[in-house]
Amino acid sequence: MGPSWVAINAEYQKMPKAKVHSGAAKRFKKTGAGIKRKSAYKSHILTKMTTKRKRQLRGTQQVNPADMGNVKRMLRLD
Repeated sequence: MGPSWVAINAEYQKMPKAKVHSGAAKRFKKTGAGIKRKSAYKSHILTKMTTKRKRQLRGTQQVNPADMGNVKRMLRLD
């Protein structure tokens, strides 16, 4: 005799997992101080950009407080 219908039905009644926005997960990282992000305009067509500009775009910054709500929603924080 196979599994009862109760066991099979319980398997389908689980809550769906809340998935993180995969594009946001690749671009943002949660730290102790907040959420860090990479500088924009540093991915392609860099030959016409001055060395000074490229150097200033290195590193990471904190996400602006105005954008924090959207980023937290996409990363399923809080």
